[in-house]
Amino acid sequence: MKKLIASALMTVAMAVATTGAHAAWPEKPVTMVVPFPAGGSTDNVARILSAKYQAQFGGSFVVDNRPGAAGMIGAATVKRAPADGYTVFVSSLGPFVIGPHLSKNAGYDPLRDFDYISVAVQAPNVLAVPANSRFKTIQDVIAYEKANPNKMTFASAGNGTSDHLTAELFWQQTGTTGIHVPYKGGAPAMNDLLGGQVDATFMNINTAVPHIKAGKLRALAITSTARSPILPDVPTMDESGIKGVTVYSWQAVAAPKGLPPEIKAKLHSATVAALNDPAVRSKLLEVGFEIVANTPEQFAAFQASEFARWKKVIELGKITAD
Repeated sequence: MKKLIASALMTVAMAVATTGAHAAWPEKPVTMVVPFPAGGSTDNVARILSAKYQAQFGGSFVVDNRPGAAGMIGAATVKRAPADGYTVFVSSLGPFVIGPHLSKNAGYDPLRDFDYISVAVQAPNVLAVPANSRFKTIQDVIAYEKANPNKMTFASAGNGTSDHLTAELFWQQTGTTGIHVPYKGGAPAMNDLLGGQVDATFMNINTAVPHIKAGKLRALAITSTARSPILPDVPTMDESGIKGVTVYSWQAVAAPKGLPPEIKAKLHSATVAALNDPAVRSKLLEVGFEIVANTPEQFAAFQASEFARWKKVIELGKITAD
């Protein structure tokens, strides 16, 4: 009996000690791994969150850019990190639902190796062409592609990126074909689109809007469920009669698998509060982001659905990372 009592007391003491340790979090700098270079959409979201986390929790939240292999290097780094609350992952959809389908050696399993905290924001893609393009509507594009298979060129930031896969999905859903022209990043793809070296691209709305409003690009359709308030004259794919091409790029927060529940709850609460801060919210909405701020359970279900969806597109299109 004495041994049982002693064991029970030890268990309680350990639980109290563990709870106390988690309550003191963060006691040292927290690394926020972003698997892309500084200056992009994911990096900007991470820096907004890091400032808000710091304000709420104190301590230091440091953004660590780990680019390479379409985000898979950063994701693998997070997978190997201790699940102690001192490594946080802020990434776009690529490493979560696309990259592992393109590489047999991703170095992580996105369905098993992370604790999901929240999808922070999402943004649709816009089908855009140069302002002087012959294509005035998306129906013009479809008619041309059907009459001229594998002639129209679509730029992307690289194989397996959101703009590439949206084009592939568009071709699959409309029974058309085009030529994918991958670039090493969004900047060179944009330069050639503006210069007329390529015909079109499906780009993220926050990248497209400045050039559309400057009269350099023409937007033909948007991949959101409803028209965007910052591009109210641009019809959705669904409005244009094209079903199954509702696509969002998204940024989310996760951590290595096994994150203590107390820390997970704190991070989720802080993320939701940050995204709903009026100053942050208005800033994000102005550039085309939509606030999601969902629960860990909703994120996990969404991730599984997106993982299956893009797996099908990639397999049907025989897409590889090369």
